[in-house]
Amino acid sequence: MLLCLLLMLLLVCSTQANQFLGTVMSYYPGNTNADGSVTVDLRYKLNFQNCTNLSWECLSGNCGTESLVARTIYEERNGEWCQTEEISTRQLPSNAPFQMRLNGGHWIDNITNGIVNSRAVTLVELRNRSDTGKANLSPQTTIIAAVRVPSNCQRDFSLLAFDPDGDNVQCRYGNTSLSECNPCTAPSVLSLSSSCSLSFSPTSSSNEGPYAVQLVMEDFPTQTITLTQTDGTQTTLTPEDAISKIPVQFVLWVDPAVPSCTEGLYLPVFVPPTPTNRAQLYTSVNMVIEINIQAEANISTISGLLISGPSNINQIPLGPGQFRLTWTPFQTEEGGSYPICFVVKADYNLSTFNSDLRCVIVTVINDPTTTTTTPTTSTDTTAVTRTTATTNSAVRPRLVNNVIGLRAKVSSTYQLSNNQVLSYIQQVRYYLTNYGLQNLTINLVSYTQN
Repeated sequence: MLLCLLLMLLLVCSTQANQFLGTVMSYYPGNTNADGSVTVDLRYKLNFQNCTNLSWECLSGNCGTESLVARTIYEERNGEWCQTEEISTRQLPSNAPFQMRLNGGHWIDNITNGIVNSRAVTLVELRNRSDTGKANLSPQTTIIAAVRVPSNCQRDFSLLAFDPDGDNVQCRYGNTSLSECNPCTAPSVLSLSSSCSLSFSPTSSSNEGPYAVQLVMEDFPTQTITLTQTDGTQTTLTPEDAISKIPVQFVLWVDPAVPSCTEGLYLPVFVPPTPTNRAQLYTSVNMVIEINIQAEANISTISGLLISGPSNINQIPLGPGQFRLTWTPFQTEEGGSYPICFVVKADYNLSTFNSDLRCVIVTVINDPTTTTTTPTTSTDTTAVTRTTATTNSAVRPRLVNNVIGLRAKVSSTYQLSNNQVLSYIQQVRYYLTNYGLQNLTINLVSYTQN
């Protein structure tokens, strides 16, 4: 009986250890204290067949201490994979660079390009940049755990590659000599451009099956910059030098051939109002952003939406092939940019087909609260936060702020909700701020929909 129990436990452990489907990490610098210590949020996703956990460890440099871990879970409805997002806040003695490593797990069985052991590396660079005056921000991206392509179809998809600092973002396959994966054998059925676009060409049925895709995403400055450490040490980087690096790992499933590669028949195709790939959207803290998604497939049946995004993102089915994503940023997410990627899946008989990969980046803009002060008749008044119409015949105060009326027309193929209207207003404010209009407040007076 004891031997039987031991064998069963070993079998369970083995099953849990061999179910890795990839990972993605990005980081968000936090506060810098007077003593030179800093904080950073490491935001990473772990993909498994079941909701298993795997810990990151310090590889090089001083990785500080972990003070907080928040964990959320998104499960694919058919149980094919589970993606967890964890946010780790680390306290560091300085802003010196360090590396984190994910190690010790095993990819799912029968990976076609022969990858067994899982490994990923992140280089966190927090030194202040001479061009922005701030700590470096990593590229922002995400992806679902597994992407499907039929073996007989040309399929191209561009990964989200957004950099908040405006750096040049490039992708490459991991390098075994740098211990970025173990090993880093690239899928023979994929070609990768430095701009982070992947291309799959039709292949024979003998190449069907799962492939481990192990990429590294890096940010390169567009000009020569200087990085300054809290102790005053400086390093110069040219546009040929990578600043930081993050892992982008997932599974590519090459499925049996589909009767037709024309999108919209068996393969779902996105239609409006779905945002374009790599679109940049804007919202603010405690404001719900809505992303409407619609896809069509005339022969297969659309059965779901697979998403990868920030914590507390919600999915609402609206009807056949219609979905809505909603997300409300927390106060701690103000000023950051957060990736959301999604794929529509469709079923036909016993086969499952994916649409192309669609991703957006949502920037949570600063939205300072504004109080209203009633104008007075005193000539000592120097500022009013918002001008107000008044019939008072006394001396008017000197106004620092101006009120400008703006009439705008927004065309849409669908009825806009109140939250969407407010989201557009936030985007207008963001662009006006970029043009130099600081301390700007925009209020909606009225709007009508025809």
